[in-house]
Amino acid sequence: MARYRKEMTGGADDEVLREFESIYMSAKKLLERKEEISRLIAERATLTNAIKKSIEEAESLRVLEDIYRPYKEKKSSRAATAIENGLTPLADILEKARLTTSEFKSKAKEFVKGGVTSVEDAIQGAQDILAERYADIPREREAIRNGMLRFGILEVKKRKNFDENGTFKNFEGKSEKVAYIPSHRYLAIMRGVKERELSVKISIDIEKIEANIKEYKIPRNASTSKELLFEAYRDGLKRLLLPSLEREVHVELKERADSAAISVFGKNLNQLLMTPPVTKRVILGVDPAFRTGCKLAVIDENGNYLESCVIYPTQPQRDYENSKNRVLTLTKKYNITGVAIGNGTGSRETQEFFARINKEEGVKLNYTVVSEAGASVYSASKIAALEYPNLDVTIRGAISIAQRLQDPMAALVKIDPKSLGIGQYQHDVDQKLLEKKLTDVTIDLVNRVGVDINSASLSLLSYVAGIGSKIAQNIIAFREENGTFKTKEQLLKVKGLGRKAYEQAAGFIRIKDAKNPFDNSGIHPESYEVAKKLIGLDLITIDIQAKAKELGVGAETLKDIIKELSKPGFDPREELPPIPFKDGITDIKMLRVGSFVSGVVRNIADFGAFVDIGLKNDGMIHISKMSAKRVSHPLEVLSLNQYLPQIEVISIDEGKVGLSLVG
Repeated sequence: MARYRKEMTGGADDEVLREFESIYMSAKKLLERKEEISRLIAERATLTNAIKKSIEEAESLRVLEDIYRPYKEKKSSRAATAIENGLTPLADILEKARLTTSEFKSKAKEFVKGGVTSVEDAIQGAQDILAERYADIPREREAIRNGMLRFGILEVKKRKNFDENGTFKNFEGKSEKVAYIPSHRYLAIMRGVKERELSVKISIDIEKIEANIKEYKIPRNASTSKELLFEAYRDGLKRLLLPSLEREVHVELKERADSAAISVFGKNLNQLLMTPPVTKRVILGVDPAFRTGCKLAVIDENGNYLESCVIYPTQPQRDYENSKNRVLTLTKKYNITGVAIGNGTGSRETQEFFARINKEEGVKLNYTVVSEAGASVYSASKIAALEYPNLDVTIRGAISIAQRLQDPMAALVKIDPKSLGIGQYQHDVDQKLLEKKLTDVTIDLVNRVGVDINSASLSLLSYVAGIGSKIAQNIIAFREENGTFKTKEQLLKVKGLGRKAYEQAAGFIRIKDAKNPFDNSGIHPESYEVAKKLIGLDLITIDIQAKAKELGVGAETLKDIIKELSKPGFDPREELPPIPFKDGITDIKMLRVGSFVSGVVRNIADFGAFVDIGLKNDGMIHISKMSAKRVSHPLEVLSLNQYLPQIEVISIDEGKVGLSLVG
């Protein structure tokens, strides 16, 4: 819809359309819940016009649930027991508070029977009923909930298991306004709660609420029994209402935090998958390690696996000569022109090994460091076993490292996005929402870039609009049986791929060296006739509106056709800065506060960015050190895999390096 139905959507892009989808689904859910609540109330009580109106006017599920709360079938509670014991009339009398305390106690004697064994029991039961009534009043709940969200204070305390020097040491004793707490900090605190190191409480001005109860909930002509009534309402406030609302506020805070974190995940994944491919190079993938050795895998210009081996250049063996000779042999045999080194254990030492070869042997084995997050997940997956059934899992990991440098999108779509090491607190957020967001981002990007039908893997094909996993398998089977696709029309011969699926997928498919050159473009087959009529024209000076009317096509569609004709076979990733390679290495032992280093952005969170500067652990640029101007979010100034040529070292503390971009 975003790409080929722009006239129908007003030119809305994929993000706008997904936002619309989200709003639509929320509205649909609200309407369905309104119908359900109306039915349930009608079954259990009288659905008055006033209740009907309040349900119709409810603008959120939260308001709806407040309306429905008094009519819910409650599990065993003190109020339910009191109602079963016939104390509702006594509660009604106390609610009016017209009797003196002694008169009310005298009245309570009439209810001492059955399960009620004393006057005190009767009075307590009446108060329990009123406490629950108060806690269920929609307006009270909404007012106090809003007060918690606007003025509440989140107080953090340590528990018995608290580690004074652990991950959560900076949160103990912290107090922060609920309205202002950043999402990443809330998720971090709640992880501490989950791990039983921290406890949290939301505090509000209870005295002010109690004053409001006295002012507005106690009848003005009340007699002395109003004290018993106030006790009931105060009990309802502290025992029922506040704990309930505190849970609801935590749910809302969690939803907000999840939404913010998932948004960061999506943007990070967007940038990661849009990393420019390294083309026309034979790549050596290196999965570093110490004891088990560095696993090497060579892939050709098209990503095909050629050869592998294991070398031991680092501790404990330090077999430099044999390791060097193996690398030089592979380099000469396959004309290797680029090296991708994983950033895991032994990465630093492995970089030093290649830098030494370059210096001593005079070769040009330019290398770059690649995030190996998810490589082990991929190497043990069914996809990897299907692609490389006769290779050890460690070699599959080295292949993945090489391929994610050569074509990041094609390689990374094979890995569960949660395993890619991007974003923040990926295991703490709503996993279903995270999965949907990351899948949506991947689908949008794969379709924006386009897919070569003759080389794409099962994983990559499955993200193409209209195809999916099953049809992707059928495409690969057709390809293996009949050879490469020569035209897009051949897709209609694939089992399970009908005319509708073809309509959805065709524009996102690319066929290099196709019979029809349009088949290697983003022009949809339904627009080929229009495209033919534009051949030979000066595309720069075309009057879009007039030509669109002449050709009977939408103006937005015509713009896209002209763009494709101007840059045939264009890959949008080509507009981004290329991956930086290097042949030497900085001596980290010389690292000092005030010195400058270069590095590559590996991850971005709400509070800052993590940069690979050649250390075992990434350095961190806090958001306050990214620009002399105010920055709302790191994504405003930085992007994943961005090369930063000059970063100042501002702190070195126990292996953690603080960095700054502010001169």
